[in-house]
Amino acid sequence: MRSIGIAGSVARAFIVSKLTPLIIVASILLGVGAVILLPREEEPQIIVPMIDVFVQMPGASAKEVEERITKPMEKLIWEVPGVEYIYSTSSPGFAMAIVRFYVGEDEENAIVRLNQKMFANFDLIPPGASQPLIKPRSIDDVPILALTLWSDRYDHYDLRRVAAQVHDEIKQVTDVSEVKLIGGQRRQLRVTLDEARMAALQATPGHILGMLQQANRQLQSGSFAAGNREFLVETGGFLTSAEEVGQVVVGVSNGRPVYLRDVARIEDGPEEPASYVLFGQGPAVEYSHTLIGKSVHPLSQVQPEGSLFAAPIDEQLSAVSSQPFPAVTITVAKRKGTNAIVIADKVIEKVKEAEGRLIPAGIGVTVTRNYGETAADKSNELLYHMFLAILSVA
Repeated sequence: MRSIGIAGSVARAFIVSKLTPLIIVASILLGVGAVILLPREEEPQIIVPMIDVFVQMPGASAKEVEERITKPMEKLIWEVPGVEYIYSTSSPGFAMAIVRFYVGEDEENAIVRLNQKMFANFDLIPPGASQPLIKPRSIDDVPILALTLWSDRYDHYDLRRVAAQVHDEIKQVTDVSEVKLIGGQRRQLRVTLDEARMAALQATPGHILGMLQQANRQLQSGSFAAGNREFLVETGGFLTSAEEVGQVVVGVSNGRPVYLRDVARIEDGPEEPASYVLFGQGPAVEYSHTLIGKSVHPLSQVQPEGSLFAAPIDEQLSAVSSQPFPAVTITVAKRKGTNAIVIADKVIEKVKEAEGRLIPAGIGVTVTRNYGETAADKSNELLYHMFLAILSVA
């Protein structure tokens, strides 16, 4: 009888064994389970530690910041093992260095090494400069989802207040890492001092600032026991309106109290805008809808009277004009190693539940970025081609 060798013996053992079908079925089930449970995301998980270092030096020119802060800091950072590149920027009163390590460097070790180098050289910080602020960055800091709230009725100030409430709702979603608001105007109590009145009533800006700080705080002032229970006593409180700010006593003149409203103009309203977000759409959206066969971006684009999420896409597209509207964008980042598709769907569902409760009629919500959806499309395409390759080999 001719010898079939080791490989032939192994093959014959699998052919005649009754466990072979079970092993094949188990392998298929494990593969299907891996495909279902494997996290899908747009950005690849490549380990490239990147750290930002910020140093402030108020009053210094860009040239002085470069000579006294940026260049010495670069020399120190180059001494840290594993550093590949340093990108630095010098601005008036401010210096920033972006430190990039080699691919594959352990992120935590890189942060520790850079922190140790900075802390070990605090004695080299020039007078007037702040201590270095070190902030690590990773691929998970990139938002996977962006929701834009827009309206033809409400302004940037009102949209910001609605977006802040939606922000708190989104933070409750499991595995959501960071939620940010872009655009809009926050509420601000603005106090404009009147120099003539201050001089007449003998009040100074520094004294007024101190009185405001004392009035805008809450302190524990002791406790007392009653009925086998202890009660904590708190005094003071935070200022919440222009009327309360105006009633703060800032001094005494001719035997009567001087209120802040006597020496200043107090306004309760939006802050000065730091950035603008405008939302508008044109014919390209309809073309994209026809070309792709579905809407990738719009979550809701309806007139104020309609439902935010129920209108058909054709009606939504016709309801939006090309005129840009005031808007606020909410960006959502996920935790490391989690599924972008699942988190994006959960956040969108959470925002849908807020319709009518937190989001009033007249405010539209549009998905302007959804890496969960694009990650699903790309992973499904990859699985499709893998299946074709398996069929071709079989």
